Amino acid sequence: MNPLMVEALRRTVSESLDPGKKAALGQFLTPLSIAKFMASLFPAQQKAAARLLDPGAGMGSLSAAFIDRWLKGEFPFSTLDISAYEIDPEMGKRLSDLVAANLRNDKLLFKLTTGDFIESAVNMIQFGYRGSFSHAILNPPYGKIGTKSKYRLLIRQVGIETVNIYTAFLALSIELVEDSGFVVAIIPRSFCNGPYYRSFREFMLKRTAIHHIHIFGSRRAPFKDDSVLQENIIIMLERSGKQREVTITSSDDSDFSNITRQCVPFNKVVIPGDVESFIHIDPSFDQSSRLGTINNANHALKSLGLTVSTGPVVDFRLKTHLRAWPEQGATPLLYANHYRSGALVWPLVGKKPNAIMETAETAKWLMPNGFYTVVRRLSAKEERRRVVAYVHDPAKFPDAKTIGFENHLNIYHHNKAGFDADLAYGLAAYLNSTVVDTQVRTFSGHTQVNATDLRSIPYPTENDLKKVGKLVMNQPDMTHGMIESIIESIL
Repeated sequence: MNPLMVEALRRTVSESLDPGKKAALGQFLTPLSIAKFMASLFPAQQKAAARLLDPGAGMGSLSAAFIDRWLKGEFPFSTLDISAYEIDPEMGKRLSDLVAANLRNDKLLFKLTTGDFIESAVNMIQFGYRGSFSHAILNPPYGKIGTKSKYRLLIRQVGIETVNIYTAFLALSIELVEDSGFVVAIIPRSFCNGPYYRSFREFMLKRTAIHHIHIFGSRRAPFKDDSVLQENIIIMLERSGKQREVTITSSDDSDFSNITRQCVPFNKVVIPGDVESFIHIDPSFDQSSRLGTINNANHALKSLGLTVSTGPVVDFRLKTHLRAWPEQGATPLLYANHYRSGALVWPLVGKKPNAIMETAETAKWLMPNGFYTVVRRLSAKEERRRVVAYVHDPAKFPDAKTIGFENHLNIYHHNKAGFDADLAYGLAAYLNSTVVDTQVRTFSGHTQVNATDLRSIPYPTENDLKKVGKLVMNQPDMTHGMIESIIESIL
């Protein structure tokens, strides 16, 4: 199959597909430039025969790029056996017709299964077909897997725990590749951090060595034809391989015209002793390392006597107690939308309530009015930084004994209560700094910032943060640049 011909057909098919159907299947067809780059990552192993797995094949772009390398003599395999899977019958028919019309090589076998890859892969593993492939190349579909869904029950049967279809595809591909076999995938970056993907990260790191990670400068770059706003990476893994340095490449777009490259020690990608097994990716590790050196930020959050939790008020569970406006017997309820452009705006006209009744039923979900550092779990569109922190000042609510923090906020607290004002201001300034933003971006692949993420970053000492806080409190009109200078000088 000529990759250029496949690419032309991909564009035609992609434009004709119903957007709702594409979103429901969670799969977007791989552009030629991405497919060629992914195929280029496979080393030219001295094998007599190659057996390639292409789950979620779409129009066959990834297989075509692999075949193209083989036909050009870049792979020394004498024969190539490809097993492709496509769940969409219409897409499968187009691919089958394409293969039948264009593959004329007795040393190349292309088998297409129109059906569910997850079901097929689980069956193969259960019947002893682990290690059936020497290579796997994939652009898997995205979609959540419910705790009691068919897919969750299926993958559990072969020892896999994960929450998204794309990580299920990757885990199953890893299981189906032989020792010293390679897997190359383009997938969302969200698996790199967060508690929900911890089991998958442990699964992957136990079975494979990470050799290469590519990141894109724009979230739109990989699948711009489909207007997909998703932070994707390309990753190359070796089954049971020896872990060496990791090659990190980056490009501004999917044409790879301005690619940068560096080799990074594995202990900077996965920090030794990290119980969460976060995967840190950044195009400039030298910059992100400032947190542990220049800024002397190498302490755990618990050393500050603080912890961070999501806001305890889940509004739909307390719906009867919510009030649109403050009234007698109610206390302020703060949502993420109350924090904007560096300030608190409350009460706020809109769909969200501004208060919650103080009752015996709501008491355990409210917190004493005091100084807290508050971080939005989702940064607003106008915010450039991933972490956006504010100080909750009790003086803004002089008549309130308690405060309600909604679940889309992260709250730093001391034993579920407030703490010193200077520490709250110093902590907020530190969290809003460029170095923290850089640190979080090395392991966070989405705009959401969870409490687990915030617990994982290193912190300065309590004394240093209080020094920063005192200066920030005494000069309330400071610009962000001035605050950055204070942090630089003290830390």
